[in-house]
Amino acid sequence: MRVDVLLAFLAMSAVSYGIRVAGYLARSRLPDHPRLMAAMDQLPAAILIALVVPMLARGGPAEWIAAAVVAALAWFVDLLLIPLAVGVVVVVLLRGVI
Repeated sequence: MRVDVLLAFLAMSAVSYGIRVAGYLARSRLPDHPRLMAAMDQLPAAILIALVVPMLARGGPAEWIAAAVVAALAWFVDLLLIPLAVGVVVVVLLRGVI
C-alpha cells in the first residue's frame, strides 16, 4: 500500500472520529431537534464520500468496480466498515488482474 493512501485513510478516520466526538460534546448545547440529530449522524459518511469521490473520478476500472461492490454491499449491510473493507480487498485484487 502506498504511504499517501495510508495517510489519507488515517486522516479520514481521524476526521470521522473527531466529528463524532464533537457531535457528542455539542449535543448538550444544541436544541433537541430530530433533523439536526439526523444531519449530525450523517456527517462521517459525508466526509468519507467527499474524500473518496475525487479519487474515484481519477481511478480506473478496478476502482469503479470496487466502488460498485461497496455500494451494493452497503445496501444490505448496516455497518459501513464491512463494505469498505471488502472494497479495499476488491480493488487490490483487481489492480493485480486488470
